[in-house]
Amino acid sequence: MARSVETLTRREMLNRSFALSALAAAQVAWPSWMPRLAFAPKTRAPRGDVLICIFLRGGADGLNIIVPHGENAYYNARPAINIARPDDSKADITNKALDLDGFFGLHPALRPLLPIFRGNQLVAVHATGSPDPTRSHFDAMDFMERGTPGSHALTTGWLGRHLASLDTGTNAPLRAIGWGNSLQQSLRGSISATAIKSIVDYHLRGRKEAADEMLAALNALYAADPAALKTAADQTNAVLDLVSRVNVASYKAANGAQYDDNNDFDLALMQTAALIKADVGLEVAAIDLGGWDTHQNETADLAKELTGLGKGLAAFHTDLGDAMQNITIVVMSEFGRRVQENASGGTDHGHGNMMLVMGGHVASKPVIAQWPGLLDDKLINGDLAITIDYRDVLSEILTTRLNNPAVDAVFPDFKPTPHGIVTK
Repeated sequence: MARSVETLTRREMLNRSFALSALAAAQVAWPSWMPRLAFAPKTRAPRGDVLICIFLRGGADGLNIIVPHGENAYYNARPAINIARPDDSKADITNKALDLDGFFGLHPALRPLLPIFRGNQLVAVHATGSPDPTRSHFDAMDFMERGTPGSHALTTGWLGRHLASLDTGTNAPLRAIGWGNSLQQSLRGSISATAIKSIVDYHLRGRKEAADEMLAALNALYAADPAALKTAADQTNAVLDLVSRVNVASYKAANGAQYDDNNDFDLALMQTAALIKADVGLEVAAIDLGGWDTHQNETADLAKELTGLGKGLAAFHTDLGDAMQNITIVVMSEFGRRVQENASGGTDHGHGNMMLVMGGHVASKPVIAQWPGLLDDKLINGDLAITIDYRDVLSEILTTRLNNPAVDAVFPDFKPTPHGIVTK
C-alpha cells in the first residue's frame, strides 16, 4: 500500500486526541472514511473468538442472496428479478444460483464465497430476523442493534452489553472498533467512544482545517471541565499509542489475499485483520455496509453490492487462514424484502431475511432453516415468515464462541433457542 506515516510528537498526538474525544462526546456526524473506536474498562475473564459484525444497511434481499431455487412460488412471485435455478440451461451463467444443498443456492455474485461454504466455514441462516414488524429502516436498525425489538427502553446496544457483561482479563485499551458513519448503536453502553480517521492516517495530515475545527470544538465543550478532558484524552492517547505501533502502512495480506485499497469495506476488513494479527486485544469489530435498499433496478444493483461483499469476505478469509479458527463473522440486515417483486424491477420493505455466519467453528451444513415456504398462506402480510429469531443466532455465538453465558444481560427478557449454527 502506498501510504506514508509521519512520526508525531507526543504533544501533537495528545492535542489531536483531545479534539477527537471531544467531538465524539458530542456525537458529531463523521464522514464515512472515519472508523469509530470503542473502549471498555479493564476486566478479568476468559476471551473467546474475535467477533466481526457486518451490518448490511438498507434491508438486503435475502431471497435473492440465499435463493430458494427449489420452490416454484419464488419464481412465480419474481418473474423478472429472480435468480435462475442452477440447472436452467436457458439462463445466463451470471444469473444462475450456485447450488448449496439442492434447495437453496447462492447468488452468483457471491461465487468467491462458494469454496468457503464447501469448506464448512460459512453457513447461511434463513427465514430469520427481528420479530418486530416495523418496515422503517431507522426503527428496524435501532431495535436490532439495541437487541430489544419493539422497545427503546434500553439506550445501550447488544455489543456494548456483551462487552460490559464479560470480563476478559485484558489490559488492552482497545476491545472494540466500529467502522461507519457514526459509532454503531450496537456498541453503545458502558464503554466510552472516540474516533480516529484511520490507523495509518490518524494525524489528519493534509486536513489542517479539520484539526482546527476539532480543537475549536474542544475548547467550547470542555472549557469548564478540565477533569473530563483529561480522562478522555488519556483514554484516547492510550489507543493512539497502541495503533501507532501497528504498521498498517506496510501491511501485507497473507496467502495471496488481495484487498481493494479504494474500497471502504475492504479497508475496514484489512485494518481489522492487521489489529487481529498484531494481537492488541481486539474482541469486537463492527462494520457498516450501505446500498441495500433495492426498490428498483435490483438485478444490477444487488449484484454490484454482493460482488463487493463477496470479494471482501473472501480476501479476509484467505488472509487470516488458520486464524479463522478463532474468528466469527456475522452478516445481518435490518429486514428482508417482500416476496412479490414490484413494478420498478425491485422489491419493497419486507420482514424475514437471511444471515451469514463465517468462522472456523460453524455448522457443517451450508444452510440452516426452518423453512416456512412462500405460498400465499405461509406468508406474513406478503413477507417471508420469521422462524428463527436473530437473537437466537447471536446468543449462540455469544455462549458458544465468545464464552459469554450472560445472554439475559445482553438480550433482556429473551430466552434463546439453539439451532446448531456454531460449534465448540
